[in-house]
Amino acid sequence: MSALGRPIFVGKHQRNLDSKNRLTIPSKWRFDGDTEDVYLAFPDPGTGSIHVLPPSRVEKLMELIESQSLSDEEMATLQDKLFSQAHSFGCDKQGRVNLTEELLEHAGITKETMVVGRLTDFRIWSPDRWNAVDPKANNDDMGKIMKLAGI
Repeated sequence: MSALGRPIFVGKHQRNLDSKNRLTIPSKWRFDGDTEDVYLAFPDPGTGSIHVLPPSRVEKLMELIESQSLSDEEMATLQDKLFSQAHSFGCDKQGRVNLTEELLEHAGITKETMVVGRLTDFRIWSPDRWNAVDPKANNDDMGKIMKLAGI
């Protein structure tokens, strides 16, 4: 846990699924109470990864959706598409999460994973798909990336 009172999700971590398709979340990314809190995972169609929102982001998303008009047809359609494919879960006491077969299939994951931090959330990749986009492996210009991030 960071000094901010919530975890920050940075770095990349190679992890293997266990025999029950459970993935251990990196210990630095866990916090007291995350066994009761809800994470939300959904397939990321643009990357072929699994996008995971931690409880703090799930709460903000719920507030955004609750603020929308019930008669907003476009928002209702977006919600149907996103949440029909989503999976909610909590960590067990060992920091493991269960992932659905549909999510694993979408991401091309059979055993090995790369869990990649994005500061406020994280993605779960198959190693092959991650290596195809890994900025370090692809020698992308880190200066350009930092400029885009406003750093």
